[in-house]
Amino acid sequence: MVKQKLVVLSGAGISAESGLRTFRDSDGLWEGYNVIDVATPGAWRKNPELVLKFYNERRKNVADAIPNAAHIGLAELEKYFNVTIITQNIDDLHERAGSTNVIHLHGEIFKMRSERDETLVSEIKGDINLGDTGSDGAQLRPYIVWFEEPVPKMEEAIPIVYAADIFVVVGTSLVVYPAAGLLNYVTFDTPKYIIDKKIPYISPMKNLTVIEKPATVGVEVLKKLLLD
Repeated sequence: MVKQKLVVLSGAGISAESGLRTFRDSDGLWEGYNVIDVATPGAWRKNPELVLKFYNERRKNVADAIPNAAHIGLAELEKYFNVTIITQNIDDLHERAGSTNVIHLHGEIFKMRSERDETLVSEIKGDINLGDTGSDGAQLRPYIVWFEEPVPKMEEAIPIVYAADIFVVVGTSLVVYPAAGLLNYVTFDTPKYIIDKKIPYISPMKNLTVIEKPATVGVEVLKKLLLD
């Protein structure tokens, strides 16, 4: 029997329950930093040392975090469905929970790249420092899609969403574009589920089930709906 294609778009809300906060939790500040000062190309040009410090701290935070019941529940759905996770998150909690097919729209905290050549990517578990260079001799920077930068993984994500048999949104405010626009590529008749502790406004659509609960509880509800 061919498994149905279950596509999940996950956002910061799923990782918040593992203790990873985002700037949207605190009036435009991300762990005390203004996002404009640490997550834009202009910030990198102005003060690369501060940007590296910020992401070195985030890397430690992620290393200390553990997957929660929502991450684990989504991974368990691979027993029954062909699951693809499309995440806006830069952490690796989906992978550590057991998900085997994860697309990171906004980059990965445990990778770094040349500031000159975005295809020169390597893994990093410790810190990136000023003076650390890639094989092309250019300064290394976090493998993160900053605000004002294009999101190349969208080209990979759109056809996957379009082909989904079931589409699930977990823990995202649906205000960060272009990621939020993926909802527009779900076909008309595809069953859709949105899980969040506060459901964002969306235009009316067919076959939509709303689960207004935190991700850890909501994914358990989702599993019952899909499997019972």
